[in-house]
Amino acid sequence: MPIQNLSPEEERVIVNRGTEFPFTGKFVNHKEKGTYSCRRCGAALYKSDDKFDSGCGWPAFDDEIAGAVQRKPDPDGHRVEIVCAACDAHLGHVFAGEGLTPKNVRHCVNSISMSFTPATAETSVAVFAAGCFWGVEHLMKKAPGVKATAVGYTGGEMQKPDYRSVCSGVTGHYEAVKVEFDPTLTSFTDLAKLFFEIHDFTQTDGQGPDIGEQYLSAIFYADEKQKLEAQALIDQLKKMGHQVATRLLPAAEFWPAEDYHQDYYQKTGKAPYCHLRRKIF
Repeated sequence: MPIQNLSPEEERVIVNRGTEFPFTGKFVNHKEKGTYSCRRCGAALYKSDDKFDSGCGWPAFDDEIAGAVQRKPDPDGHRVEIVCAACDAHLGHVFAGEGLTPKNVRHCVNSISMSFTPATAETSVAVFAAGCFWGVEHLMKKAPGVKATAVGYTGGEMQKPDYRSVCSGVTGHYEAVKVEFDPTLTSFTDLAKLFFEIHDFTQTDGQGPDIGEQYLSAIFYADEKQKLEAQALIDQLKKMGHQVATRLLPAAEFWPAEDYHQDYYQKTGKAPYCHLRRKIF
């Protein structure tokens, strides 16, 4: 691993085994998700999930990444020093038996000895067709965990379809909404439940007053897991006595609709005329 150039203060702590003043380090109250690494060589040391507030004035962790931290007897004869196992950079000290967390260990680390890399947010995608895509997007966009939405056309054969061609009923495309979501905050099943609750999934010729194949109800599954989860909800609805017209189809190329269709109700200040959520599940 490359050794980084250090400032005089970093060298005082990291190389010469110095200590920051308490409550002055940039990571003392830091709560962002991610990974703390060695400032000197870049080796990953700690995960944010193992960080806790000890009140001691320095960043505290009750666990390290396996093999990343080495313990050494401190020259003072009392404490245990912790260093980066990859480059021997001084990190701080480790204490046990304080009862601050269930692991009963506290790594007391100098902020200046570390750098931080934020966690990359994971994103999953779901595609739903439930009639006019204006209303579907309007309601999906408000769901917890949804990061972005787009309206468009999918499921047909025509390349680069536009609104006029899709409305002609000869392209095979559905009006659909692509939903990007954070799977740590919501799930495909939760979004699929919302999908069923905001439209009439029993209608076989369109949705509300919008009649035509482009307005039919469908879920375009991205993988076998989404397919099975969607089918489980359909089976549940049937057991509840509902006639389900929703089609399960493999995800196909999604063609974004024209700009004026995106976030239509947000742009116009109007409200959906054929989509309203009703509790089913």
